This record gives sequence, structure tokens and C-alpha cells, in this order.
Amino acid sequence: MNHSHSQRRQFLRTALGLATVGPILPATAWAQADYPRHPIRILIGTPPGDTVDGWTRQLVVGLSASLGQPVIVENKAGAHGMIVGNAAKVADKDGYTLLVSTGGPMSINPSVYGSKLTYDPVKDFVPIGPFTKGALYLYCNNDVPVTNLKEMVAYVKARPGKVSYGSGGTGTTQHLSMEILKKATGIEMVHVPYKGSPMVLQDVIGGQIPFAFDAGGSLLPQVRSGKVRVLAVSTPTRSSLTPEIPTLVEQGVPGFDTRVWAGLFAPAGTPQAIVDRLNKDLNQAIQAPKFVELLRVGAAEPWSGSSKDMSDFLKADIERWRVVVREANVKPE
Repeated sequence: MNHSHSQRRQFLRTALGLATVGPILPATAWAQADYPRHPIRILIGTPPGDTVDGWTRQLVVGLSASLGQPVIVENKAGAHGMIVGNAAKVADKDGYTLLVSTGGPMSINPSVYGSKLTYDPVKDFVPIGPFTKGALYLYCNNDVPVTNLKEMVAYVKARPGKVSYGSGGTGTTQHLSMEILKKATGIEMVHVPYKGSPMVLQDVIGGQIPFAFDAGGSLLPQVRSGKVRVLAVSTPTRSSLTPEIPTLVEQGVPGFDTRVWAGLFAPAGTPQAIVDRLNKDLNQAIQAPKFVELLRVGAAEPWSGSSKDMSDFLKADIERWRVVVREANVKPE
């Protein structure tokens, strides 16, 4: 009988102890354990139809499959990436609102906008990881009588200050690539910023703007259909995906090397366990055959890495573009 009472007392002490310990565990620990429990939003600062938008929409097919939840892409274009940057920055730090961003908003904006930039790419976000990188292409309207860089330079120099070029906005990689080219070749051109690359491409096709740089995803199909003409690729060596297109280095601009890249980010403070889970699924999703093929068609390639790899790359890229912005004297619009 005493033995039975003793067992009951021991059971009650154990049960009470468990009841006391249970609530001490952070609620986030339980949330992380079964993450994700509902759909995930990915915010992107480019308009529908942009190259990176297309890449992201194909990427989420693989992410949705591996995460077991729908992943929804939401475009928030405008204000040079600040609209989407602000929305992602203040989102809950629970892994359900993520950000796809690129070199312009993350690497170049800090130097162009300085204290006016409403987010800090390093302090306000934690990288999940990179997912692609690719070349840019210098292209022109079909009616412009040039077929290579030498002819372009001669054409522009014969019309000082009268030839324009378009970009998806001030501080984009496309904008800064042309500024580097202008400085290297001694030409003067008028920058016309747009709200996204698709509108630039439309106006180059239509003849409103003669020149621009763009990534291959949206551009190369138009090149292959004969609607615009490519003059050069921005990487130091020819792309194996477009081996017929010469580099700017080959055409007399030593060291020219600019690329587009895209990565996935979360608000700073997102639990490391969720970051690690997303990194694993991201690195798996970028190997999906349909995603790889979409990149290949646009002369880009999958780029895998850890959260730290992306963080280290971003810090170095910010410093690299800081020099370019200063030398080109780029000012906010």
C-alpha cells in the first residue's frame, strides 16, 4: 500500500515537472520544428516579365515541392528596390515572407543612395543563399548602323551628347555597366531610366532608345527572332551558351566584367534553423532540370552556396560597386 502511494507521488511529481518545463520552451522552437505549416510569400522588386521574375517563378516550383507548401511570388516593383526592401525588412521573422533580390538593390544601392536608402542590405537581411548568375548583353535597335563595339563608339562620338541608352533604373547593374563602358571608351551618352528592363527592351525594339544592356532571359529570345541586335557579352570570356557573341574584352575593353545575380533573403532575426532548412531546399530546387534549362536559354547558370557564402559575396560586391559609383559620379534620380 505504501509502495502504491509512493508510486503515485512520484508520478505526480514527474507530471508536474513536465507541466512546468513545457511552457518554458520558446514557442518559436515548436514553430521551427514543423516549418513550414502554411504558404510562403516571396517578394520581388522587378515587374512581371522581367528576367529575374521569370527565374523566380520557375524556382518556386521546385521550392514548393520540397517544402510541401505553396510558394507565392509577389511583385513589388518601383523606387529602385526600396518598396520591396522595406516590405521584406519589416516582415515577421518566421520564414513565411522572403525576398528575392539582385545586384542593383543589394550591392549598388548603398553607394548610390547612401543615407537615403531605407534598408541596409547587410544588417536588415540574412541571406538564404544565391541561386543564379549570368552575363549581360550590350544590344541595339536593328536600325542603328552598328554591328560591333568599334562601330558603336564611332557612331556615338559622331553625335556627342545626342545618343541615349536605357536601363531598368538608376543604380541597376545594366545602368552601371554602361557607365563603365562609357568611361572605358570615352563616349558620352544620355541615360534614360525606366521602371524595369521589359520596358527598355520594348523601346529599343520600337526605336525610341538605341542602346542598352540586359540579361539574357528576356533579351535573347528577341535576338533570336531578329528583333534586336547584340553587340557584345559582358563577361571576360565568351559564354558557352552564346559562343558566337564576342566579349567586350575581345573588342578592346580590358578587364570588363559585369554580371547579374540573384539570391534569396529573409528578414534579419529569422531563426537559423529556418535559414538552414531553406538553404537546403534552395540548393535542391536550383538543380531541377526545368530551372536549369530556363537559365541556360538566358545564358545564366545555377549558383549554389551557403548563407555565409552569400553574405561574404554580398559584402565584397558592395565594395566593388562603391568604386564604380564614385568614379562614374552616379547620383540618385
